[in-house]
Amino acid sequence: MASSSSSTAPSHPVVFTTQTPYVLPSQKFMIPLDWKRYQLSQLINKALDLPKPIPFDFLVHGEILRTSLWEWRAEKGVGEEDTLEIEYFESVMPPQRMSELPHENWVSSVSCRIPQHFVTASYDGHLRLFDYSQNSVLDTSVHQAPITSICVVPSPSSDDTESRILASSSHDLTACLTRISLSSEGPSASPIASLHLHTSPLSSISTDASGSHLLTSSWDGLIGVWDTSIPDDHQVTLDRGDDRKKRRKTAPANIKRKAPIAVLKSHTVRVSKAIFAAAESAKGKAYSCGFDSTVRTWDVESGVCIDTINVPERPMLNLAETPEGNILLAASTDRAVSIFDLRVSSLSSSTGIMMHPATPSCIATSESGKQQVVTGAYDGVVRLWDLRSTKGAVTSFRVWDGMKVLAIDWAGDVVGIGGEGGMEVWKI
Repeated sequence: MASSSSSTAPSHPVVFTTQTPYVLPSQKFMIPLDWKRYQLSQLINKALDLPKPIPFDFLVHGEILRTSLWEWRAEKGVGEEDTLEIEYFESVMPPQRMSELPHENWVSSVSCRIPQHFVTASYDGHLRLFDYSQNSVLDTSVHQAPITSICVVPSPSSDDTESRILASSSHDLTACLTRISLSSEGPSASPIASLHLHTSPLSSISTDASGSHLLTSSWDGLIGVWDTSIPDDHQVTLDRGDDRKKRRKTAPANIKRKAPIAVLKSHTVRVSKAIFAAAESAKGKAYSCGFDSTVRTWDVESGVCIDTINVPERPMLNLAETPEGNILLAASTDRAVSIFDLRVSSLSSSTGIMMHPATPSCIATSESGKQQVVTGAYDGVVRLWDLRSTKGAVTSFRVWDGMKVLAIDWAGDVVGIGGEGGMEVWKI
């Protein structure tokens, strides 16, 4: 058993674990109870003899240590002889603002999924593309009403680096597929298909991992399932009552009108978000949330809702899933983000909660395998959470004063944030 200090405070037996590459030899340490995170981090660095100091944070019984061990032990009522298992992980450095991309209209959705570029969707119906040097590369009008959501459709060909398909949903009751080209001859954008099903504004659009299918959700309570193929002929006829001028404006002949391949019906009111399941074991499933305070699981092929989780009086605004497909996160109007652990059998309610001082509007998860989540809220603040300890955010940063955060995307160490103040790019 290793003694770690000459401190006069009583000591407590501790075993350290980690999922980082910086692994300590298995042994028990006697840690002074007056130690906090800083002293523990110094101990790990000294024991590993690291050439460059690395700051660490610590998890004790699923909570990030924010006090001394003495205070923590007193609060939890842990006995003096009980060996504590403490997990350490690399600390999160303070987030840095990298750039600002001003917009004249609110930015409702953002994507960081095109290398070296950002995509924004605005309330003016425009899609815009920016490069990492903050230059406007493309600006194209796609919808006749506010856009609510965008996603980059993965290309089936890894060789096609110059062309991308963007899917967008709007208050104009349609979704749209737009092909953008980033060729050396100059960027261009051309709408290639419009998606017709919904009778009320669309709230979201999302793609599966292969880029072969899409999901739309709407205020009409329906979820549309679509393939991404472009038909040779229109699959939907325009209503005869349509004004001819409007017809020419919104539906040129080269933009094919697509019909859904399936419609998912179970929500009783507005559907806020629908996403395909990420886990390979859940292939063929989808999840959705809505203003009926439910999170639903779907068998997409059969079109059947196979599970419903009711969270009373908690209308849902947004939904996200961790990359490994173990956890769902749902933002709601009661200032909470509910956590649903999909590994729990017969899940009937949330398994955790992340409380916010203002309504959380958007969620993005880390792709790096870290159990981290960022949320944006109506108070203009973005918060970073660790799913192993959700009592409080790991860190937070204010993007705007008096303006709402409406959208967020996270790719690598880059976080794109959209809202009433335009778009900002931060590094985490």
